[in-house]
Amino acid sequence: MTRGSNFSKSQQVRKPALRTSDGVVAAQHRKAAEVGAAVLADGGNAVDAAIATSFALGAVEPWMSGAGGGGYMLIRRPDEETATVVDFGMRAPGALNPADYPITGEGVSSDLFPWPSVFEDRNVLGPTAIAVPGVIDGMRVALEQFGGGAWDWARLIEPAIALAEQGLTVDWPTQLIISGAARDLARYPKSKETFLEPDGLPKSSAWTALGLQTCDMSALAATLRRIAEGGPREFYEGALAADLTRQIQQDGGCLSKDDLSAYRARIYDCGVIEHEQGRLFMAPELTAGPTLKRVFELLQKNDLGDRFLGGDAYVDYANALFTAYAERLARMGDVEGHRGSTTHFNVVDRQGTMVAVTQTLLSIFGSRYMTPESGLLMNNGVMWFDPEPGKPNSLAPGKRCLSNMCPVLGERVDGYRFALGASGGRKIMPAVAQLASFILDFGMDIEAAFHTPRIDVSGGDTVVADDKLPPSVLNPLSERFRYVTAPRTVYPYNFGCPSAVARANRQNQGVTEIMSPWGDCAAGS
Repeated sequence: MTRGSNFSKSQQVRKPALRTSDGVVAAQHRKAAEVGAAVLADGGNAVDAAIATSFALGAVEPWMSGAGGGGYMLIRRPDEETATVVDFGMRAPGALNPADYPITGEGVSSDLFPWPSVFEDRNVLGPTAIAVPGVIDGMRVALEQFGGGAWDWARLIEPAIALAEQGLTVDWPTQLIISGAARDLARYPKSKETFLEPDGLPKSSAWTALGLQTCDMSALAATLRRIAEGGPREFYEGALAADLTRQIQQDGGCLSKDDLSAYRARIYDCGVIEHEQGRLFMAPELTAGPTLKRVFELLQKNDLGDRFLGGDAYVDYANALFTAYAERLARMGDVEGHRGSTTHFNVVDRQGTMVAVTQTLLSIFGSRYMTPESGLLMNNGVMWFDPEPGKPNSLAPGKRCLSNMCPVLGERVDGYRFALGASGGRKIMPAVAQLASFILDFGMDIEAAFHTPRIDVSGGDTVVADDKLPPSVLNPLSERFRYVTAPRTVYPYNFGCPSAVARANRQNQGVTEIMSPWGDCAAGS
């Protein structure tokens, strides 16, 4: 069975890896990668560059992540045997009342998760869907504990302020993304003003470079300037925190200044996945890391790396992913759908320190709600919870959010080190698992791995196979599973949107998803 048969099967797309002795930033947007690379070139280390890249991404792809979201950062220095997690995941507000999210009894949710539908989509859209954001405090902790000292807080935010002041260019991918969310963005005045025309149609540009339109991001620039000048806790304890929570509560949300002031990002050791050909460091606890670990336990039982990467190997991938996800859904309560508003980026500096960061608003444009004064799109993290009571992941006040973010750091026995992750909701972990396996089990470098076709097994009973896979792979899959083929395209992402950096013999590499029109790498000494 095929899907998307109008796409050319003969078209070949390649995106060569960036190779250099300098540091490398690989991100979902070229401008953000260049910001991080400039930090590296001016004395910053990998963590400094990651912080600047994080803020820049909030300005150039605001529907994916930003100060209104949360995530995870993994850090490993070249002389360390272990790796560290900076956990800035979201949590439910303290005043959240599950009774405020009554189930309608009329089908399932309108967005990512097949939860029972909630009245007025209160767990999906608007101020009632907002969980406590963690990005700003995560960047604070990372800078204080791991920053190189050459760049201070305010200076790291300056490039993002400049990008926001320039405005968001409405190129064709931006227009496509805005169009997909226009109906919900129109519900909220500041969101509508920023991304839509007065009549509610998506902002759009003409056919030529002379007709490009921009979205006004000056309110975001002003808010970033307040965070730069007031310090990271301004977002949680200062006048900005008071302004944000006042606006959110006036519009019906329950996020409070107490929620913000109590929030602290956490630091702890990475989990480790031992492998015959090396090891992986992953974020444990409420991420897809434990599920990734289970996938590799199942793969190694089958001695995957002893065979050619053919049909049997892809059958093993499918079996392991089906089993691991079934266990995850039963034990952790996560039944996420396929789309998501997430970004992943990686940094390796000249000395060999590696950083992998995944950060998210959850849905595209998060809650679709931009606070009236701040220009910040806020997450819809409340949607991570099951609205039905008595489940492993049911709604509750103050509860930490379960997510599918899956940043990893890896090391092969020959000394090849890499940082890897992806965006794409439940497509994230299958992409990371296969790419890591290509590197560990089959000895590929990251450029070869990123050009190797993958499958997706991320829910339900169907394998989605890249239509570039040969019959020698598709036939064994068809004998064992219900499957469809789908193209690897610019939009939608059928297989996740990964990026990676790597290091061997003091030479660094960077790659991004080959079909991403924005994703790119940049080098900085």
